[in-house]
Amino acid sequence: MRYAVTYDDVHISFTQEEWDLLNPSQKILYKDVMLETYRNLTAIGYRWEDHNIEEHCENSRRYRR
Repeated sequence: MRYAVTYDDVHISFTQEEWDLLNPSQKILYKDVMLETYRNLTAIGYRWEDHNIEEHCENSRRYRR
């Protein structure tokens, strides 16, 4: 199955410096938006085994403080 939107199209990755500039509410918003994105892609049948989702999640979590 081919998708019009891919995970890489919607994933946002921050450097440590960029993440440090976000305030707590922006960090929460980022988490909420990414979780919604995962749910939406799953709802349309996106197959996560096609990507290393654990690595993406870990990279996203790395900067949560």
